[in-house]
Amino acid sequence: MLAVASTTLLLSGLLWFNYSAVLPTVVERWGLSGVHAGVVYGAFQAGYLLGVIPFGVLADRYAARSVIAAGATVAALGGIAFGAVANGFLGGSILRFVSGLGMAAVYVPGMRFVSEWFGPSGRGTAMGVYVGAFSLSSGLSFVLTSSVAAGFGWRSGILLTSGLALCAGPLMFLLGRDNPDREFGGSGFDLSLLRDRSFLAGVSVYSAHNWELFGIRNWLPAFLVSTAAVGAAATPVATAGLLAGLVTAAGGVGNIAGGWLSDSVGRLRVIAVGLALSGAGTFLLGSLAWQSLSVLAAVVIGYGIVLTMDSAPTSTAITVAVDDEQLGTALSLQAFLGMLPGMVSPVLFGAALDIGGYALAMPTLGVGALLGVGGVYLFWTTTADGSLSAKSTAGAD
Repeated sequence: MLAVASTTLLLSGLLWFNYSAVLPTVVERWGLSGVHAGVVYGAFQAGYLLGVIPFGVLADRYAARSVIAAGATVAALGGIAFGAVANGFLGGSILRFVSGLGMAAVYVPGMRFVSEWFGPSGRGTAMGVYVGAFSLSSGLSFVLTSSVAAGFGWRSGILLTSGLALCAGPLMFLLGRDNPDREFGGSGFDLSLLRDRSFLAGVSVYSAHNWELFGIRNWLPAFLVSTAAVGAAATPVATAGLLAGLVTAAGGVGNIAGGWLSDSVGRLRVIAVGLALSGAGTFLLGSLAWQSLSVLAAVVIGYGIVLTMDSAPTSTAITVAVDDEQLGTALSLQAFLGMLPGMVSPVLFGAALDIGGYALAMPTLGVGALLGVGGVYLFWTTTADGSLSAKSTAGAD
């Protein structure tokens, strides 16, 4: 079932960053400012946030498989419409919103689905594989979309990745299977989670992760095109898309490594190291001229690995901190509260870019990641009584 869930996410995830892969072209064709370009991206996040809690509750009460299949289909149809008819800021924002709404029924219910099949001792690795599929998908989205766009136009790139995403719904519905030992009919939205200090500390860490993650993934192709190394290439946009794809796909390595290490040496340790390294990386990216393409490629691929190391351990720690019947709701609340910064950071990045270029914009992401290290300390203090520390830091049953 891990393979089915991960493949479903792999296909659906092609939608999340296909707009980002052609961002420089769309900005030019539609005459978008940095802020408007960030809003079109943020519309996907807004749709995701609107749907993530209701769909998480549905996944607790009913079969997650059906929720995921329906959401994947809606998300893909929104992407196809974006590639076919979107022609400006308003229409593009609306259709990206629809895709985000559908995606809300895929990603978090998928984590609930995976958690049903794995106990706490091996859940970190399983979650790393699942979340790693999203990183791989995001990387493939950059590569496929930008490569096709270079030869056939940006709309063709969007349509290809959205068409592939349309296969995700039937795959999950036909091949997926809910755990027969699972009890359905959860208690619904439980406000007591908002009084759980461990849960809220975990959400603060996830918020810092998303602040950096979605800011850099939205703007990475445009940043790469702006560098001297990529600008000197024969096809700068295609080169930037390929490199951004490799960076994002490298995040799959970070997810799997982070999940495995979290089961072995401790979740909170892995989370703190990952956030510290990635935060420092954003300052480095914004401070140098990047004349050498090989040096730039090595640095950003390494950055892509550490960028995602904290993701699976954070979500896994939250799943073992709450009751099983609350998993879908807890993960949805985590996504909702944690994704709010992911809507803001691309817009703030764009505003900083308009004012002072990438030297000013990049540090806006790094500050958020480094604040997340403080969130890890809060998470540790709320679990130091021993009731959760063994499970959340070392991955024991």
